[in-house]
Amino acid sequence: MPVMRIPMLDRDRQLFAYEIIFHHSPEDHETLLQRVLSTITDGALTRLVRGNRAFLNLPAELLPEDSDVLLHQPRLGLLLDPGAAADASLMKRLGLMSGRGCQLMLDGTELEAHDSLAIEALLQLVQFVRLDASMLTPEVLRERTEQLHARGIGVVAGQVNDHPTYQRCLELPLQAIQGRYLLIPQPVAVPVLTANRLSMLRLMRTLQEDNPGPVELGTIIRDDAVLSYKLLSCVNSAYFALPRQLKSVQQAAIFFGMTRMRNWIHTMAMCSMDDRPPELLRAALIRAQMCEKLATGMSGGHREMAFTVGLFSLLDTLMCAPMEFLLTHLRLVPEISQALTDRSGPFAPLLEQILAWEAGKLTSENAQPTQIRRMATIYLEATQWADQVYAGANENAAAD
Repeated sequence: MPVMRIPMLDRDRQLFAYEIIFHHSPEDHETLLQRVLSTITDGALTRLVRGNRAFLNLPAELLPEDSDVLLHQPRLGLLLDPGAAADASLMKRLGLMSGRGCQLMLDGTELEAHDSLAIEALLQLVQFVRLDASMLTPEVLRERTEQLHARGIGVVAGQVNDHPTYQRCLELPLQAIQGRYLLIPQPVAVPVLTANRLSMLRLMRTLQEDNPGPVELGTIIRDDAVLSYKLLSCVNSAYFALPRQLKSVQQAAIFFGMTRMRNWIHTMAMCSMDDRPPELLRAALIRAQMCEKLATGMSGGHREMAFTVGLFSLLDTLMCAPMEFLLTHLRLVPEISQALTDRSGPFAPLLEQILAWEAGKLTSENAQPTQIRRMATIYLEATQWADQVYAGANENAAAD
């Protein structure tokens, strides 16, 4: 079923938990719970969250009567609407679940609209409260965060969609921060690239401009032992189930083709950026794979070019520099540059679909059910691929 994960990061920019959102339309409301439970029991949800803490965002009336399926998944919790406080039978069920270790988070966006005594009863059950930073003044956000923190309730700031708000949140006693800030480049007066990032851009430019063959590619990569090792470890992983082990970058380039191999080098190079949030790197990998899948049916090497568009769509955020500035170092083909700078050209519609999916704007009101189902399938496949590639790259780095 259509499902998406939204990360919540701690102040060290490491993953605190995922929010799991289930896309559904009013007409399939009755079958939503059954689908949710099947994603839990068949292991799809476990694969999606990789064993991390996750909070399921479900309408309160759809919370399972038999909560055993959740209690057997100690890393899965529930994100509750304040309206749950008015349902006596639901509150009783939540009390039993909380007492048996199920973690509960209250979405505290509109607490004032509900009975204060009922909300107080709900606050006695939950371990976390999420506050909407976009709807509260900085003063009110600080006051409520400090009040909840003093009660021993963890606070998550949600809808943190710009960097000034993010910086203010870092000054508060928060458990986690969630929002679009993660995917938005931070404004800088003068771009300054570290030596490592300049080296990465030079490598990417060489791969684009010189159009090397397998032998030349092997020579370019040979001097970077870490990148070569990551590259070969990844392409030889169980994910590809190759008939034989590839023992050199040259062999891999012949097997996969030069365009795809360039994309693999870009991917491994970006996974080496250990000063950036892992969830941001995963987001770039997910976009790359989704873009390639959406390009199925396009002519020539368009699928590989689409992969580059998706991967590089977060390059400005990853590099902490404007996209136009970075592209002067890369000299990409016009079709890719147009998609990245002004959202034009053949790949722009693919990227726009992905951005709409990420923002939760691809709904039954503006898209056909078949399109939503296709995007959901592509997203889940891309997420699994990105998680495996990122984990493989970092396991290899740890082993070096």
